[in-house]
Amino acid sequence: MIFRNQGSSIKGSNNISKDELLDIYGLNSYEFTQKNEEEIFVCSKNKELDLIELDQLLQTVGWSRRPIRRVKRALDFSILVVSLWRHDNKFPRLVGFARCTGDGIIEATVWDVAVNPVYQGKGLGRELMKYILKELKTIGIKKVTLFADAEVVSFYKRQGWTLEPKGSKCAFWYAN
Repeated sequence: MIFRNQGSSIKGSNNISKDELLDIYGLNSYEFTQKNEEEIFVCSKNKELDLIELDQLLQTVGWSRRPIRRVKRALDFSILVVSLWRHDNKFPRLVGFARCTGDGIIEATVWDVAVNPVYQGKGLGRELMKYILKELKTIGIKKVTLFADAEVVSFYKRQGWTLEPKGSKCAFWYAN
């Protein structure tokens, strides 16, 4: 993976400047691309989500449909909502999502981590989680819990999460 700070531009047909990054994705966005790839991906905690597009993403990963008003309420009560976008100057495409709940001071829980299956296996989920943990650490949260389906627990274990005693549904992360 090649990582760039917010202010870098990328050579090729899909350039993104610091101003574009700020205008489209907001402050503290995180831009990255894959080696030998033209696609640019951006993690953002500030870009507004289209709830229909979010619903479509969650359905692509096999989740059942949730009432839009309840999803909006859940997002409103989350302490961090992160979206992952495949950058396009005219129409950025939502390809990943996660949210965190908690007290906003000591602990947080990560929920609803999803990456479109077309983009899975490319390291995007890892980058999304890295961005989430960085943002939580920035606001002072040092203990993060995560609940995941059994078939994806190994994904988190490979990233250094400590599994709960039965090792099937829960993982914990502690900032150094």
